[in-house]
Amino acid sequence: MLGAHLAAGWALLQLEPVRQAVGELAPVFVDWVAPPTEMPPAKPPPPKPLPKPIQPPPLVTAAPSPVPAAFVAPPPPPPEPPMVVVEAAPAAPVAPPPPKTIAITAVDYLTPPPLNFPMASQRLRENGTVHVRVLVDPRGTPQQMVVIRSSGFARLDDAALATVHATRFKPYTENGVALPFWVVMPLIFELN
Repeated sequence: MLGAHLAAGWALLQLEPVRQAVGELAPVFVDWVAPPTEMPPAKPPPPKPLPKPIQPPPLVTAAPSPVPAAFVAPPPPPPEPPMVVVEAAPAAPVAPPPPKTIAITAVDYLTPPPLNFPMASQRLRENGTVHVRVLVDPRGTPQQMVVIRSSGFARLDDAALATVHATRFKPYTENGVALPFWVVMPLIFELN
């Protein structure tokens, strides 16, 4: 094996391009050179003398001409007392009253509550009433919903929340102004 490698290396060296490449890659020899001896630091050149400052020419001023007594300005008027501006403190914004709670019998609907009885609950014979407390905004859209009395079945409670979410209420007004209101909606899930 070693002989085959040596023979292959010798055969490669017989080719002219290989010889040139090997000649270019010949080892480089480095000689260590001793560092130069320290030379004394050079003296700084003497400072150059500063140029003399240029003197400005003397100023020639004319003597003021006397002012005739007829042209003497009158004394200034006494200063006016400063004006005091009193700003009224900005009125604190009046917080709207908290929404009223309205009885379910006083509520009108634009879109009545579409009660969807879950099929799984019907098959499992789940029934009951879910009481949902709803905050309705001045436009009649439900904003917040919370189950305050559960039917005991999560599917029925979720169906009640979905029903309330899809309901659109007639806006509640006082003195012609639409106001938000709370209402407790009982949603009854009964098997026939």
